[in-house]
Amino acid sequence: MLDRKFIVENSDLVKKNCQNRNAPADVDRFVALEEQRKSLQSTLDEANRKANETAKSIGKAPADQREVLKEEGRKIRDEAAGIQKQLDEIGAEADVIVRSIPNMSHAAAPVGVDDKANLELFRGKTPIPQFDFKPLDHVELGEKLDLIDFEGGGRVAGHGFYFLKNDAVLLEMALQRYALDVLLKEQFTPTTTPDLARNEILHGIGFIPRGPETQIYSVDGTDLSLVATAEITLGGLYSGQTVDADELPLKLCGISHCFRTEAGAAGRASRGLYRVHQFTKIEMFAYTLPGESDDMLEYLRDMECRIFDGLGIPFRVVDTATGDLGGPAYRKYDLEAWMPGRNEYGEVTSTSNCTDYQSRRLNIRYRVKGEKGTRLVHTLNGTAIALSRGMIAVMENYQQADGSILVPEVLRAWMGKDRIEAKK
Repeated sequence: MLDRKFIVENSDLVKKNCQNRNAPADVDRFVALEEQRKSLQSTLDEANRKANETAKSIGKAPADQREVLKEEGRKIRDEAAGIQKQLDEIGAEADVIVRSIPNMSHAAAPVGVDDKANLELFRGKTPIPQFDFKPLDHVELGEKLDLIDFEGGGRVAGHGFYFLKNDAVLLEMALQRYALDVLLKEQFTPTTTPDLARNEILHGIGFIPRGPETQIYSVDGTDLSLVATAEITLGGLYSGQTVDADELPLKLCGISHCFRTEAGAAGRASRGLYRVHQFTKIEMFAYTLPGESDDMLEYLRDMECRIFDGLGIPFRVVDTATGDLGGPAYRKYDLEAWMPGRNEYGEVTSTSNCTDYQSRRLNIRYRVKGEKGTRLVHTLNGTAIALSRGMIAVMENYQQADGSILVPEVLRAWMGKDRIEAKK
């Protein structure tokens, strides 16, 4: 969340940012509540001062005046309790509003209401393939090559779940190992993360565990939810912690299952593996000094490009418009892979600089040796590869006229073959 003092002192700027991001937060109400809180806090401090003075004077007062002073002290304490109740109510209302206010937006982020305003920055090294046959989408390829069982997944867990079979299992594992090797060479610390997190961690990262707009599966009777991304667990890892500035940046990568309700998802872009309720993902996460987060965002974006250039997948990178930014993001880049089955680009990774928006909620700080106090770190996240969407890109771009799929060269050592063919 944003600093409360910053909101009050820059309310017009914050309101304009909320407008650009389609975030209907009541900034004026928050400012009014803050002013009311300060006034009441001053009154409470004065009441507490008088109560303390009265309490001290009772022992020194003549016996016939002590009961009067005690009664006066009780009245002051009752007054203070009433003020404290008002403060608690104001604080609760203000907290709801401040948590609905999104992060500020980078000055270069394109202003627009949705992803149609995203700005293409550049394309990858691999050109869009030109087929001399009508390309199939990954669902059709999966059926012909016996790679994916959506019907079986539906019988077991419902629509949006699936079984990977045969070479699809090897392909998913090869993509995972390939991406992990790229990150290990860049000194990322590898982790496997819990599939569950406390709801306070989800709130801190910026996810809504419950409510009509949630994309989260919550566990009834507990304060736990299934994670939608390892951003949640990697971001929560240092919750309430203070690190030495010399340790920054911290670069982590997390392998996790991801669970999303995908409420409201529909249309052609949701076909097959593109929007599913469970998938595996390798996530990058970084903690940095405030002055280093802009450079780290460019670095994480370049890592995503390196992974997909290495796979030989055509893609483009877009600067995400303000209306398409998630609440915590200050700036976000999306990498969109070419998907021949749809004859269009589809998002496969994204990377965001969340500045101190998440660390303020989660109280993650750093200290500089020799200096007093602590400061908030900046947090960033980036998808190395979401394996379900990575598989779509590989299957559709590497399909052949005979119905087989070539295996990208960087994956062949783990696949143990150079082509996926129908089982004989």
